[in-house]
Amino acid sequence: MTEGLDKMDNGKPCICPLAAESESPSSHRSDVERVVIGGRIRRMPIPRQIVGVPMIYLPLLFLPFVRLSAALAYWHLRVLGAENIKTLKDFLPDKASHRYDLKSQILVKKTLKVDIWSGSRFFWIFNCTVYCPYAVGLFAWHAYLVKVVENFWCPFHHSRKATYADATIDKSFWHAYPEDVVKLHPDDRDNPIWNAEAAATAEDPEAPRSER
Repeated sequence: MTEGLDKMDNGKPCICPLAAESESPSSHRSDVERVVIGGRIRRMPIPRQIVGVPMIYLPLLFLPFVRLSAALAYWHLRVLGAENIKTLKDFLPDKASHRYDLKSQILVKKTLKVDIWSGSRFFWIFNCTVYCPYAVGLFAWHAYLVKVVENFWCPFHHSRKATYADATIDKSFWHAYPEDVVKLHPDDRDNPIWNAEAAATAEDPEAPRSER
């Protein structure tokens, strides 16, 4: 399989290492459409801001359920024999990496007389050091686990599969059984996201491959 975005027999794009890398969320491409918010916040009516800000805390009610869902996906994989699965800790920033602590946290200038939160260091520490990083890490871990599950059970192409390259596995369920792996489309059978042998061959074309 060549690196890049090739065409399959049915016209669908082939998911190759280069394609997966180019669609990685961590890649900084100039053509990525930015969310527009910082340039508009000051133009939003004050009542609208007062209503909008507290909405971000409603997800706190659901985080325990997201954690439970992620735990179920994790143990589903573990019970089936999976190893080397990332844990929530892998998606949380190191405590020492945070820019500020409670003593050094910077504050914004208050814009409302009723605004009592922006002048509190605890507010910013809770949100920017605890709540936001934990929520981002939890949802990222959950997404990672679901990708691993789909890569294992469903090694079939669709337009978003290249974004699953951050949840690679050694081989899918279909690859575990010689009588079934031959039924896969060649591009699915040799996709490096769920075929470690194909990934190794892509890196080293001279490397020997075991018989399917």
